[in-house]
Amino acid sequence: MLRCIFGISNKVMRKLKRGEFFGNDLQKLNYDDITITDTTYTYPKVDWHSHELPYISYLIQGTLIEKNNKEHNYLSPGSLQFHNWGAKHSNLNPSDFVRGFNIELSAQWFRKYNLKDFDFEGSINIEDPTTKDVMNKIFSETKTNDKINQISLELLILNMLQTLKNDVIRSTSIIPNWVKRLEEILHSEPEICTSLSHLSEVLNIHPVHLSREFPKYFKTTIGDYLRKKKVNKAILLILNKKHSMTEICYECGFYDQSHFISNFKKFYQHTPLQFSKKIADVNSIQF
Repeated sequence: MLRCIFGISNKVMRKLKRGEFFGNDLQKLNYDDITITDTTYTYPKVDWHSHELPYISYLIQGTLIEKNNKEHNYLSPGSLQFHNWGAKHSNLNPSDFVRGFNIELSAQWFRKYNLKDFDFEGSINIEDPTTKDVMNKIFSETKTNDKINQISLELLILNMLQTLKNDVIRSTSIIPNWVKRLEEILHSEPEICTSLSHLSEVLNIHPVHLSREFPKYFKTTIGDYLRKKKVNKAILLILNKKHSMTEICYECGFYDQSHFISNFKKFYQHTPLQFSKKIADVNSIQF
């Protein structure tokens, strides 16, 4: 008798080994406990499968429809997920070109940095622009063909995983209703954030309270949170290579080129053009 869990056949479900994804690798970096791949997904449909190692997955270009044990997710450029050990999922690829950036981490890596309580099941969607900001910096760092950058990469990955760990813990605690509503606004209706007084009125809380409590729940100021969202969107458009810098500037909500360049450089220490040149040539690099 064939035994199934959540409608998934154990007989046919495939477990992918370290560094293995359904596609062609543009780049692969192998360290002792970390494997980083920049991959184009070439299969229009991928049946139920899991991965040998937990990994962080960042969709850079194209769209994917992913199904897991709990839900269906429509993934667009900028979608960031953490898939834990053995997380089962399937994918449908409706795009002509799909590119993903993945970071796999061994059990030894989690033990080394005392992140042993990543014992939840399944996958997590990550919306926080501060976490995506770190992922963009990791992506940029991998485009420097330099063997000594492992330390820099590990620090960035540890930073991101520690933040994710704290967010998982926070998700089980009692969060004020205004914080939940504000999360919805920041991700779906950022145009509401025209001023502190207007946002406070929408949330029905005092502006001083909002200003004081915001960093407690969002790890930065309101201004930097919104600026990071804009810059994160700009990076994805730069990688898409279909828009001029002027078009990207206004598409992301910056009111002029100077404003765009200064904000971009604040977070990435490069101008948008310098960043574009840095990641322009993607070669297959094996360490």
